[in-house]
Amino acid sequence: MHLAALHTPSQIQLNQDGNLKHFLTIEGLSKETLTKILDTAQSFFNDQNQLITNNLLEGRTVMNLFFENSTRTRTTFEAAAKRLSANVLNIDIARSSTSKGETLRDTLWNLEAMATDIFVVRHSSSGAPHFIAKDVCPNVAIINAGDGRHAHPTQAMLDMLTIRRETKKNFEDISIAIIGDIKHSRVARSDVAALQTLGCKDIRVIAPNTLLPYGFAEYGEDVRLFNNMEDGIKDCDVIITLRIQNERIDSPALSSQAEFYKMYGLNKERLALAKPDCIVMHPGPMNRGVEIDSSIADDGTQSVILHQVTNGIAVRMAVLALAMQGQLQEKGLLEAIAG
Repeated sequence: MHLAALHTPSQIQLNQDGNLKHFLTIEGLSKETLTKILDTAQSFFNDQNQLITNNLLEGRTVMNLFFENSTRTRTTFEAAAKRLSANVLNIDIARSSTSKGETLRDTLWNLEAMATDIFVVRHSSSGAPHFIAKDVCPNVAIINAGDGRHAHPTQAMLDMLTIRRETKKNFEDISIAIIGDIKHSRVARSDVAALQTLGCKDIRVIAPNTLLPYGFAEYGEDVRLFNNMEDGIKDCDVIITLRIQNERIDSPALSSQAEFYKMYGLNKERLALAKPDCIVMHPGPMNRGVEIDSSIADDGTQSVILHQVTNGIAVRMAVLALAMQGQLQEKGLLEAIAG
């Protein structure tokens, strides 16, 4: 897929006053908007770094519409909505009326008629949340929980929050390596977009050429390609390893798990080439012994993989709250949290 495909114009995601209306992709959003999401997410931690619970979305209804399997993303969205006191409904699409021949439009319109405020949508087709927001249910806030190979914006923002909280450095001052299947990864696409928007100048992509997307050069000069793992992670502040999708194994793109681990697996010897305080991240689920060695994944001194899960709840709380910010501002609630 071409990198420029499916970029969402900012006016679709934002209200006339510039506030978040939908959250479909990182592209088109400003540094100020992304920083507002991060600041709001941070406000949902107390002084002991524990997540808080409040009633910001009391009386609101959030529907999780997952057309594609997920555990971590769906449950963290559910946890986020419940911490904001929203009503949460998980719709089993496989058993919905679409299996009886009802069109997707009719299904969504019926769900919208149930006084739904937010749809959290995960779909295997790139652009599906954009289509729903623009052409089907524009009056419902649409949050993209991952669409095809296109985007995973809340994963990118939880990664940005994790980097900010764990490194305590400005994005302009850090070096970040992203390793693995860039071509098929919506996480990689969204992470790079978020890092560039937030000002990171040293983004390193480490992958074989067979796992690079068409049009890679369009990422810009601040994204450098490394085919050699050791060269790519040298003196990095952050390493993000990506999941290798099993369907790529034994294909022209990837010969075997063992071969990938030999060339691009993160082990102790390779991690030692990064900065001593380098943090290690993974969006999950992990293939241990393929992308990352268990000794690193389970090492609490540099691995922040479980912190990403907690930060994911905070980021999804922030996005849900900001999507309703017009109504919340009328009640004077959002400023009290994010201010």
